[in-house]
Amino acid sequence: MEQEPKEKAAEELKEVKKELKKEKKHEKKSDREIIAELTDTLQRLQAEFENYKKRVSREKEEFSRYAHEKTLREFLPIVDNLYRALEAVKMGGELHSLKTGLDLILQQIKEAFQKLGVTEIKSLGEPFDPTVHEAVMRVDSEGQEDNTVVDELEKGYLLYDRVLRPAKVSVSKKPVES
Repeated sequence: MEQEPKEKAAEELKEVKKELKKEKKHEKKSDREIIAELTDTLQRLQAEFENYKKRVSREKEEFSRYAHEKTLREFLPIVDNLYRALEAVKMGGELHSLKTGLDLILQQIKEAFQKLGVTEIKSLGEPFDPTVHEAVMRVDSEGQEDNTVVDELEKGYLLYDRVLRPAKVSVSKKPVES
């Protein structure tokens, strides 16, 4: 006897349900395995990240500790020449040769500055600029425009495009007419 289509469909539905239950049990097992794998992966990533943070911290500390090495290497020959100049003075060297030696040392310093990205701020005769100049005093000056730098008391320097130290200057002002 042949089953009616409804009964046949009902039996097939039962079979499909049994298969789905088996698959769900299998999937749950797989889900647990997947969760275990993901947990393991997450723990490894966390450990790797902690190691990375420690390594970066050590590298940062080492970098900041030795960051000035290049600068110091530029200035070592200059220091050597200053010692030589002092020795020459102690041995009774003449004033002219001392001045010449100091001029050469100053030139070496300027060259080292240039290699390190340091430039002098041009001040004399320039209009006063508060971003690069520090006005120490104002002086009466008939021959200059108002707010013009007439004297540089201390040189200013830029490190690339950033002010390392502003120039300390005297600024002109028109004399008060009586």
